[in-house]
Amino acid sequence: MTNAQIITTLKFAMLTGICFIGIGVYCHMFSDTIADMGVTGMIISGAFVAIGMAMSLPTKMFLTFVWVQHEIDEDKKKKQASN
Repeated sequence: MTNAQIITTLKFAMLTGICFIGIGVYCHMFSDTIADMGVTGMIISGAFVAIGMAMSLPTKMFLTFVWVQHEIDEDKKKKQASN
């Protein structure tokens, strides 16, 4: 897998996770159907948030990857400037 494909996959996972978190919050705060379901509705909205949090974990990997790439580029610039 190339770096571009990895970054695209991580972005997709992050966006999907954020969407799941949003769905869970919407269900919990604004959905009368979920509120009428009682504990089951709370479990459903909580499951959306939990799955979204798990799917947004690649955010850390993505940011680390970007920062490492930035450091490599900075080192190259410093080496070129010193030559």
